[in-house]
Amino acid sequence: MNINEIAKLAGVSRATVSRYLNNGYVSEDKKISIQKVIEETGYQPSASAQTLRSKKTHIIGVIIPKINSDSISRMVSGISRVLTENGYQLLLACTENQEQKELEYLTIFRENHVDGILLLGTIFTADHMAMLEQLSVPIVILGQNLNGYSCVYHDDYSAAYELTKTLLPTASSVGYLSANPNDVSVGKNRFNGFSDATKEAHFPEQNIFTDTCAFSTESGYEHAKALLADHPEIDTLICATDSLAVGAMMAVREAGRAIPSEVQVAGLNDSTLSKVTTPTLTTVHFFYEEAGEEAATILLDSLKKKNPNSSEPGKTLQLHYKLILQGSTRTL
Repeated sequence: MNINEIAKLAGVSRATVSRYLNNGYVSEDKKISIQKVIEETGYQPSASAQTLRSKKTHIIGVIIPKINSDSISRMVSGISRVLTENGYQLLLACTENQEQKELEYLTIFRENHVDGILLLGTIFTADHMAMLEQLSVPIVILGQNLNGYSCVYHDDYSAAYELTKTLLPTASSVGYLSANPNDVSVGKNRFNGFSDATKEAHFPEQNIFTDTCAFSTESGYEHAKALLADHPEIDTLICATDSLAVGAMMAVREAGRAIPSEVQVAGLNDSTLSKVTTPTLTTVHFFYEEAGEEAATILLDSLKKKNPNSSEPGKTLQLHYKLILQGSTRTL
């Protein structure tokens, strides 16, 4: 079955069937006739032929830093929902938090004709910026606010600030487990929120202890263990992510100290882990699924424009957060 046979059975011209298949104008009665023939014959138009005609693949490249992350899976869920509802497929690439792999996948997507790219960004080097300038398809960045590009990101600074401000009244010595400061949102902005909250509260500098971790529960455990060994007076641990906080809780228990009466622990991200720890983990909820939906919508809106690759100011959207006070802190 081909387009000529469909046209003959429907009693229309080949050009009319072609317009129908490519969403062009076709009168209602002819649409009904063509649709009836297609349903009766089970005809499937060639995807490669449609791509050649329209110069569109209806595939969006999605680059993520890790696959076993609750926050990232929620963002991908939101992305997938919007893309699927609009007839697009996503092509997922995981970098395992390796900057070079981000560059490699950007190159692959640039050369393999995806219609657009969604990048769940972490660190942007000079090489990243050069690569982004070379892209010929629209791109939207999630999780970071990068000047000149469309971005959907979270208010990481205010979230860490409010969390810290809430815990300080019941703290005498506080430790903070940070992420890589080159990650502006999770590393730098969350640390700055913590730091500014302690300064505004006039919390004694000699009672503040900080350390930088990798993005893992194991790293949270190791660094919290060392921090507590060096500074046993710490009675509050605030962590840049829930995974670090869960590791910190393990270290606190191993040190023979009770949570939250002797050491209170909090994280950020409102992951599934925060609900299954004992006690449950005080955290911050970010609207990750909504972020994925918004980013995908911005990208699709860009693709609808006559010249989606033209230079124009990026659209930015900052999403809010919600503090979740649970059993791991003395705030209830």
